[in-house]
Amino acid sequence: MTVHILIVDDHPVVRFGLRGMLEAYDDLRVVGEAGSGDEAIVLASTTRPDVVLMDLRMPGTDGATATARIRQEHPGIRVLVLTTYEGDADILPAIEAGATGYLLKDTPIGTLTDAIRAAARGETVLAPPVAARLVTHLQTPAGEQLTPREVQVLGLVARGLSNSEIGRQLYIGEATVKTHLLRTFVKLGVNDRTAAVTVALSRGVLTSPQR
Repeated sequence: MTVHILIVDDHPVVRFGLRGMLEAYDDLRVVGEAGSGDEAIVLASTTRPDVVLMDLRMPGTDGATATARIRQEHPGIRVLVLTTYEGDADILPAIEAGATGYLLKDTPIGTLTDAIRAAARGETVLAPPVAARLVTHLQTPAGEQLTPREVQVLGLVARGLSNSEIGRQLYIGEATVKTHLLRTFVKLGVNDRTAAVTVALSRGVLTSPQR
């Protein structure tokens, strides 16, 4: 069976390299490339891939939001995250959004192609560091555990976004953002945004914000 793939990444060089590597395999075919989450949502409808290779941090609509939209509109399409980020702020929202797998960009090409085939079959594929973080998250005492959405909101706070900017990016109201933050403060035992980010970084709930 030929697996049809949509590549989503905001770096043209990355898309070019992935296309070249994947199309060296007879059973893999790249049917489209998208440079943003918004473009990915449109191309998923027009190209109908079996698997979407999804980057996470992109201008405009991020990868987790695009994943949720694609999975909602096309449940048969599998989304395999391929990113450089392995922090809870990225992993948890992507898995919650319906990603079938989560790999890092240093994954060997043979492992990546096997993962694409597995994702097309509906199997879950996780990079070892990602699997370890998920296990750690699940083992965190319930009273201290942040929800995936709370981690996502706090991750955007760490990147310097205001409540209104976070609301626009996540398509939720500013009041909802404030509610998430207040619950986060209680769980982390802090009183403000700066302290929440500091504690979350020290516990490994967040990784240092970067582009």
